[in-house]
Amino acid sequence: MKILRPIAVLASLLILTASAAAQMSLMPPPAQTPPPAASQPASKPKAKPAAKKPAATAKPAAAPTVTVIPAPVPDDPNVDLVYGAYQRGLYKTAFDLATKRVQDSGDPKAMTMLGELCANALGVKRDYVKAAEWYKRAADGGDREGMFALAMMRLGGRGGPVNREEAVKLMASSAKLGSPKAAYNLALLYLDGQTLPQDLRRAAELLRLASDAGNAEAQYALATFYKEGTGVPKDVEKSVRLLQAASLADNVDAEVEYAIALYNGTGTPKNEAAAVALLRKAARQNNPIAQNRLARVLVSGQGEAGDLVEGFKWHLVAKTAGKGDPELDAAMSKLKPEDRAKAEAAARKWVGAK
Repeated sequence: MKILRPIAVLASLLILTASAAAQMSLMPPPAQTPPPAASQPASKPKAKPAAKKPAATAKPAAAPTVTVIPAPVPDDPNVDLVYGAYQRGLYKTAFDLATKRVQDSGDPKAMTMLGELCANALGVKRDYVKAAEWYKRAADGGDREGMFALAMMRLGGRGGPVNREEAVKLMASSAKLGSPKAAYNLALLYLDGQTLPQDLRRAAELLRLASDAGNAEAQYALATFYKEGTGVPKDVEKSVRLLQAASLADNVDAEVEYAIALYNGTGTPKNEAAAVALLRKAARQNNPIAQNRLARVLVSGQGEAGDLVEGFKWHLVAKTAGKGDPELDAAMSKLKPEDRAKAEAAARKWVGAK
């Protein structure tokens, strides 16, 4: 049995106006792709090594000495204590440290952190106007993350009126400084053709920049470009390599497409076992397309030993999410009553556990 590839078309553009990220849906039916991770106002610090306990001193004959363990001090002076506090959820500490850093040295990254905390009500009361002010100061100081965050606020009209022209300039500057998120979102604007004139080649160039930097959403989008020949020459093998990279980064839509390519041997050597494993992984993340394709594999018995109860369980789960399949409905009507009851019970349990 050949698994049909879901049709990937460039149908809609969705820009999330949160200060941290934006994302585009490229493939209907819409997969439940988790939103991209929030943008980080400062570079990720190296892990802070634990302070070494000094060797115990020799005990005098008269009385034992007490070994005093010094307070931990980072060996690396570049360890970012502000971002470290942010990562651990110590938002008030991050706010205080960032404020002091701004006062002491005018650090643009600390300004971006203050904008992030204000925009997301972390450790302080939410204040979009104040957040925009901090992002503006950070952007003026040359911080690419501050530029991107301010661009997203300008697009969404938060902390001030909508200003698409300023947003595009900020995003372009951030992308030029190497921000994968800015390059990806700027590509979406060129693809959409509303804020900017539609330019598929420019969109592909920007997606390539973000993809090369490891942005999984960009890798998935660029894979779709290569599969369809949009803005680039059609190249199925390049498309599959990008799908593989994005799936390794846990992009669920990419996992489904890559699994289908593996199962059918399209642009890559055929590997049904690996395909089924990926479909199962994506199905467990509640992707209806993966659930439907996994159901087809299990019911047909191809790719791995057949399992009618498990297969029809996934069919019913996918159907609940709007991904029906008349062929599987017909096959299920011929199922033994006891097996049908087991499949229905398993589906109810899964849907109820979500």
